[in-house]
Amino acid sequence: MTQTADHRVLSVRHLSLRLPAGADRRHALEDLSFDLKAGEILCIVGESGSGKSLAAQALIGLLPRAVTLDGGETDFEGTDLLRLSRHMQRDYRGRRIGMIFQEPLTALNPSLRIGDQIAEVFEAHGLLTPAERRKRVLDLAREVKLPDPERMLRAFPHQLSGGQRQRAVIAMALALEPALLIADEPTTALDVTTQARILALIREIQDRRGMAVIFITHDFGVVHDIADRVLVLEKGVVVEQGTASEVLEAARHPYTRALLAAVPKGVPPKRPKPATETVLSVESLQKTFRLSRGLFAPKREIRAVRGVSFDLHRGETLGLVGESGSGKSTIARLVTRIETPDAGRVRLFGDDLATLQGARLREGRRRIQMVFQDPFGSLNPQRRVGQAIADGPIAAGVPRETAMSDARRLLDLVGIDPRSADRLPHEFSGGQRQRIGIARALALEPQVLVADEAVSALDVTVQAQVLDLLEDLKRKLDLAILFITHDLQVAAQICDRVAVMQRGEIVEIGPAAEIFAHPRQEYTRALLSAIPGTGALSDGRSG
Repeated sequence: MTQTADHRVLSVRHLSLRLPAGADRRHALEDLSFDLKAGEILCIVGESGSGKSLAAQALIGLLPRAVTLDGGETDFEGTDLLRLSRHMQRDYRGRRIGMIFQEPLTALNPSLRIGDQIAEVFEAHGLLTPAERRKRVLDLAREVKLPDPERMLRAFPHQLSGGQRQRAVIAMALALEPALLIADEPTTALDVTTQARILALIREIQDRRGMAVIFITHDFGVVHDIADRVLVLEKGVVVEQGTASEVLEAARHPYTRALLAAVPKGVPPKRPKPATETVLSVESLQKTFRLSRGLFAPKREIRAVRGVSFDLHRGETLGLVGESGSGKSTIARLVTRIETPDAGRVRLFGDDLATLQGARLREGRRRIQMVFQDPFGSLNPQRRVGQAIADGPIAAGVPRETAMSDARRLLDLVGIDPRSADRLPHEFSGGQRQRIGIARALALEPQVLVADEAVSALDVTVQAQVLDLLEDLKRKLDLAILFITHDLQVAAQICDRVAVMQRGEIVEIGPAAEIFAHPRQEYTRALLSAIPGTGALSDGRSG
C-alpha cells in the first residue's frame, strides 16, 4: 500500500444531482460522501448511468445544463467547489484540479499542434513567458514519456497513436501541478499493453508528486492495479466504500459482487471441439495503405496485413487478438469485402470472395455479416430499429411485411421486446443497441459472423450478457464467428482458438486454452502479463 499523507485534500458531503423531468430516476447522484487524502487514489466504480462521470463534472463545474445541483457541499483546500462562480471554476480547472478525459482525440483540438495545446494551459492562466512555456512543455513531454518529444510536440493529434495522445492529455492535466487529478475512464479505449503503460505512468507521477487522484472506471482489473480506496455506485447511490482489499476481497453488497463476478477470468473454459468443416479460409492475405503526406511529398506506406492465413470452422469462434495497429480490424474489412485485398484469397465456402462481382458478390456478402464496435454509430439515429434490421432483407428482395415480421422475431431472439421495433436507437441502452446490431447482422441469415470489438464499449455486466448471447446464437444457428478484440480476458471467455497478431502478421495461433496456459511467443506473453489485475503492475496497493 502506498503511504498517503495525513492531510485531506477533498471532502464531499451529501452531494445530490437532480435529473430532468422524465428521466428514469429523480437523481443522477444521491447523498454522495467521501474523503480523499494527498497521495491517495480513489477509484469510483459502476456501470454506465451510475453517476461516476457526473460526480467528476460537478467538482470541476462542467455539469450538463439538464443536470442540476440538489444539495451537498465540498471542501477542497478550504473552498466549496460547488459554490464557485464560473470565473473561479475556470481558475481552479487546470491550476488546482487536472482532468484526464476518456477519449483523447475528442479532448484535443485537431487543428493545433500538440505542443501548442499544452502551452495553452499556461497561456490561459497568464503564466510564464513564451520561452518559459516552451521549456516547460518539453519537460512535461519528457515526464509523460512521449517518445521523441521534440518531434511529437510539433505533430497534430491525428499523427499520434491513441496511447501517445493520452500521454499528451496527461501532460496538459499535470501542467500546473494540480493538487487533485481526476481521470475519467482514461484507458477504456486503449489496448491492453498501452493501458498498462498509461496506468503505470499515472501511478508513477502520482507517487512522485503526491497528488490525490480520483480514477473513474468500470474495470475491476484496473481497480486491482491502481486503487488505494474504492467507492461503488449503483444508479447514483453509494452501495459500498472501503479500501481496495476490503472491496475486492470481501465485497459486502450484492451489486459489487455481481460486478466482480462478471469480470472475465482470463482462463478459457473447457469447450466441445467444433466441427471440422471449413467455412472461411484466408490464404496469404496482403493489404498496404498508401497515405498522402502533402502535395509534393511521397506517399507513406503502411503494410497493415502481411501474408495472413487461417481457417474458420463451422460452429467455431476464432479470436484475433493484438494491440491497436496490429491489423485485426483491417482483416475484418477484408474478409467482409468492405476493403479489397492487394493479394491473397478469402474463400467463403470455396468461393473467392476477394474476386466476386455483382450478384455473386452480394450473395457472398449475405453469408458473412459484421457486428461493429460502436453500437450507436453503426445505427442510423433517425431510422427505427425494426426498419434498420429489415433493410438488408428488403434490399435482397424479401417482401417488406415478411422482413418486418422477421425483424421482430430477431429482436426477440437477441433478448429485445419485439414491440420495440418502432423505437429509435437513442431510446435504448448501449447493451441493447449492440443486441440490435447483432439482430441486424443476422437478418440475412449468414453462416459467418465477424464481431469487430463488439463488446469493448460495454460495461462488464452488459459485456458478459452480450458474450453469452453470442455463444447461445452460435449454438442455435450453427454459426462460425471471427471475434476481434484487444481484450485477452474476453477472448479467453468466448474463443475456441486464438490467433495473436503483431504488425500485420499472425505470430501465434492455437487452441485458446493452450495459448493462455503455454504461450510460445514473447509478444503473447507480454500481452498476457499486461492484463489488468494480473499483478503485472501491482505494488501491493490492493493488499
